[in-house]
Amino acid sequence: MGKRGIEILGLNREELVTTLNEALSEEWLAFYQYWVGARVMEGPMRSEIESELLLHADQELNHAVMVVNRITQLGGTPVLTPADWMKLGSCAYEAPVDPYIEKVLNQNLNGERCAIARYKGLADMANGKDHATFQMASTILSEELEHEQDIEDWLRDIDRLKDDLRKLRL
Repeated sequence: MGKRGIEILGLNREELVTTLNEALSEEWLAFYQYWVGARVMEGPMRSEIESELLLHADQELNHAVMVVNRITQLGGTPVLTPADWMKLGSCAYEAPVDPYIEKVLNQNLNGERCAIARYKGLADMANGKDHATFQMASTILSEELEHEQDIEDWLRDIDRLKDDLRKLRL
């Protein structure tokens, strides 16, 4: 990090890098959870939702790139070992052992809600103290909020589809 960047940083750099590495670990886990879930899920609307989950996976990967860039700008080292992702991250990775679409979507929804808390906390921490981290966290937070809305909409659509099928049986 440049001299001026260090001078204007209003946070403890080591603590910030630690928090960013936690977020980075969560992004890698979220990427894989979306990616593998999209590949194995089964059930109604699968073909419509699969491509969207893969898009979410790509966006999570992009978040990881943004976080790595900020860590290196701060003079830190990004987490180097995948084995550390689950140790550092607070957001749980939920393997899609039950591939039913609603189960997979609910697992992803849990992850998004955890990510929303992570980036809200990071934005709050950086607000007025580290403009670059604040901007990055706010950008990622906005996308995580969109992901949450997408998943809630799909779950509502599946519920509606099941209700419509029940009505047809009556």
